[in-house]
Amino acid sequence: EVHFVESGGGLVQAGGSLRLSCATSGFTFSNYVIGWFRQAPGKEREGVSCISGGSDGSTYYVDSVKGRFTISSDNAKNTVYLQMNSLKPEDTAVYYCAAALKPALWRVHGMDYWGKGTLVTVSS
Repeated sequence: EVHFVESGGGLVQAGGSLRLSCATSGFTFSNYVIGWFRQAPGKEREGVSCISGGSDGSTYYVDSVKGRFTISSDNAKNTVYLQMNSLKPEDTAVYYCAAALKPALWRVHGMDYWGKGTLVTVSS
């Protein structure tokens, strides 16, 4: 059975930082692309960032977070991290961890597994 344990969300002031974690189990980490989507109130869910599990480690970032967010993985722990710096109020959203079997496009409808989400709130 697949499990995602997401953590690290919370309330932070603009300009601050948070680190999200997604600990996974129940699938072969190296066969999947794992990462994050987010959904703000009244908006569609969008892909934020992902990383290829295993030794590949290639990454993707949506333009709005490039230079501020960094995704990484610990393959031994089957865990993905999202370091979020210089946070802005527009980053406020529920952040969802997700995984898709390789090869994968980082699109909502292409995911095989979803976490329950963690709320990130950035105050101005």
